[in-house]
Amino acid sequence: MKRWILAAFLGSLLTLAGCAGSRVGVYARTAPPPMRIETYGPPPGPMYVWVDGYWAWRANAYVWAPGRWSVPPRGRRTWAPGRWDHRGDRYVWRDGRWR
Repeated sequence: MKRWILAAFLGSLLTLAGCAGSRVGVYARTAPPPMRIETYGPPPGPMYVWVDGYWAWRANAYVWAPGRWSVPPRGRRTWAPGRWDHRGDRYVWRDGRWR
């Protein structure tokens, strides 16, 4: 019984830790640069999907975060890329996600 409770507790902590890394609430006053066109070779394995790069906001400037090959979570197949939404006088980042 104690092991089951400990396992549930650790699972909850891991779930919360995964949420803490989310990039929600990133704001910029200027529009991001145009998207870069990335070239990439064949996937490293049959299950891999290409995740596009994006302009990240770090230290008051845009920096390019390059794309990568990734294996989708079970039951997911498509990557919906993140985006910068224009809201009033600023831009807000919305994370990409698996669908």
